[in-house]
Amino acid sequence: MWKVFIILGALNAAAAVGFGAFGAHGLEGRLSERLMEVYQTAVQYHIMHALGLLAVGLVAAYAGATTSLSWSGWLLFFGIVVFSGSLYTMAFTGIGWLGAITPIGGTAFIAGWIMLVIAVLKM
Repeated sequence: MWKVFIILGALNAAAAVGFGAFGAHGLEGRLSERLMEVYQTAVQYHIMHALGLLAVGLVAAYAGATTSLSWSGWLLFFGIVVFSGSLYTMAFTGIGWLGAITPIGGTAFIAGWIMLVIAVLKM
C-alpha cells in the first residue's frame, strides 16, 4: 500500500507543478482575475495534498499499512480529484455550478487528515 500512495503523491506533485507553471505562463491574460484566483487555489491545494499522500505512504512504509492509513490516502486522493479537479474545470470553462462540488473534495481532505491522525494514534 505504501508504494501506491508514494507514487500517487509524486505523480500528483508533478502534475501540480505542471498546472502551476501552465497557469503562470500559459493562462496569464486569458482568464479573468477571479478565475485565475480559482485556478491558483486548485494548484495550491493540489500540491499540499500531494505532499499529504507522500506523508501517508512514508508513514505506512515506516510503521506498516493499516486500514486507517489506507482511508487517509484514498480520501486525500479523492479530495484532489474532486476539489482541485472541480476548480481547474471551473477555471477553464467558467461553469460556476462546479463550485457546489468543491466542498465535497474539501470534506474529503479534512477526513483524510483526521484518518491520518487516527492511524498514528493507534500505532
